[in-house]
Amino acid sequence: MGNQQGQLKSDLKVRHISMISIAGVIGAGLFIGSGAVINSSGPGALLSYAFAGLVVVLVMRMLGEMAAARPTSGSFSTYASEAIGPWAGFTIGWLYWFFWTVVIAIEAIAGAAIIQYWIPDFPLWLMALILTVSLTMTNLFSVKSFGEFEYWFSLIKVVSIVAFLILGLCVIFGWYPGIAAPGTSNLFGNGGFMPTGFSSVLIGITVVIFSFMGTEIVAIAAGESKHPAKSVRIATNSVIWRILIFYIGSIAIVVTLLPWNSANILVSPFVAVLDYVGIPAAAQIMNFVVLTAVLSCLNSALYANSRMLFGMAQKGEAPKAFQKLSKKGVPARAILFSTSFAYVAVIFSYISPDTLFLFLVNSSGAVALLVYLVIAFSHLRMRRKLEAEDPGSLKIKMWLFPYLTYATILFIVGIYGAMFFIESLRIQAILTSLVAVFTVASYFMFVRNKGAVKDLQENLAQTSSENTR
Repeated sequence: MGNQQGQLKSDLKVRHISMISIAGVIGAGLFIGSGAVINSSGPGALLSYAFAGLVVVLVMRMLGEMAAARPTSGSFSTYASEAIGPWAGFTIGWLYWFFWTVVIAIEAIAGAAIIQYWIPDFPLWLMALILTVSLTMTNLFSVKSFGEFEYWFSLIKVVSIVAFLILGLCVIFGWYPGIAAPGTSNLFGNGGFMPTGFSSVLIGITVVIFSFMGTEIVAIAAGESKHPAKSVRIATNSVIWRILIFYIGSIAIVVTLLPWNSANILVSPFVAVLDYVGIPAAAQIMNFVVLTAVLSCLNSALYANSRMLFGMAQKGEAPKAFQKLSKKGVPARAILFSTSFAYVAVIFSYISPDTLFLFLVNSSGAVALLVYLVIAFSHLRMRRKLEAEDPGSLKIKMWLFPYLTYATILFIVGIYGAMFFIESLRIQAILTSLVAVFTVASYFMFVRNKGAVKDLQENLAQTSSENTR
């Protein structure tokens, strides 16, 4: 390992960023988790996905504006430090790192469980270890290898979803042999479009919005792109049709073809549709696609939290050792540290699944909302600062500023507040809030009190000056 403290290599190509932006939002939450939302909300789940998708589109527009003007691996943590204060960047950076580290453990266990479908006698813990180590090595090799793996993982997901949509439309329009067109009977019959009321749609939003976590990785990756502004612009402009086609389109196919309260939908909506149209080995096909989605998420999680740790180390918000780069130009120490913590989480899932591991999962559950909220607040101040300093840097602009930014903040605060009143989500809201308070307190106890604020401000000023030049 080298001891370089320079800049990350710009080895990600536009095609890497483009494909990551297209399929980065597609995970197991769509293929599996959407069944629970449909089962609780009925066809009204479409509204849950539409409202949650709107929030993500607006947040991505804000982040895209800032990332195009000032691309950095620290992404929104750096913007929060500059716009709100070092304590905000420190807090949201470590919360984000914590979130993705837990995700690494969850996805490794999920991937191992899927592989056990084909190899039932293989130890689950060993397979989880193999998957994590394999993708850790991919990230350690070079950022280009991460980009290539994610490109092909994403391509498989995109092809699978497009094929699913084409198949579903053929059945809906009566073009599929042997199956009559269902019409609107499943959409408006069987209790109506919102059989359990609008309240279930609102509850669905709080669940769905977490499925979109990962779209912001594009802004992090822009710091290692040869054409950051172009890459961010493509990602930001495509987020609307990504959500419309891949998420809302897929859910529309499911609720149109099958009764919303079908037991098969709850288990796996995509497998249920493939079984309905008589596709052979439907479960086998979807298991492969879901495994791809899980590995993609695991790969992205390793990338995202290592870059966030690297970015914080550059600002003095994490140990300086994490800003060391290997000869390949990757933050190897940050990758290995994050992976090691994930290994510990996997161990917890075996020795204490109902206490320690459950605590980790629940305490990271609402981090997505805090990240979106910080992005929105940062945007309010950054936009005005960028307009005053260098209006030409605003290659992407947020629509109807500042009104839509304020509206987004109110909506996110409303969702977060609602979680405290929803029994199934209350523990996540409480534990995430406690962890957030602890992280803020840690900053004032261990960072600020040691005189690090001055160093942070100097680093931010230097970074701002370099980006302006």
